[in-house]
Amino acid sequence: MDRRNIFRSAFAVFTGAFAARAAAPASAQDSNIAGVAYHLSDLDKVAFVLGNIRNHLDGVGGPDKVRIAVIVHGPALRAFHKAGAFHDISSRTAGFVGDGVRFEACRHTMAGQKVTLDDLMPGFVVAERGGVVRLAQLQREGWAYLRP
Repeated sequence: MDRRNIFRSAFAVFTGAFAARAAAPASAQDSNIAGVAYHLSDLDKVAFVLGNIRNHLDGVGGPDKVRIAVIVHGPALRAFHKAGAFHDISSRTAGFVGDGVRFEACRHTMAGQKVTLDDLMPGFVVAERGGVVRLAQLQREGWAYLRP
């Protein structure tokens, strides 16, 4: 590889990195606080994911150091129905909502389970375009994606 090609390659890498940074969404670029989206669809992983969130908040030094969204769809949403919810799940969820963790329920799953926001634990909002679409949107905005 001659010097001219080395220069062109270096210039292309630099230009690409600069363009990618400039094109990054404002919400991810302007904030020093990381955003993490937890994907929760398995009913048997609800307690595990809530434990991960507690560890995450403790590990970064508190809720003011990270933005967390939990996108819930599929069978996992049943764990967050007010009727029949386990006390432990209910109290942990309420604590996280108080810490600023955002819980979003897939509207398609809600329709399939025939529930409304009133049927879910307090603090939930609806992922209007669906859970998987919301996860993709958050990733596009620069949020980290975790599927425990």
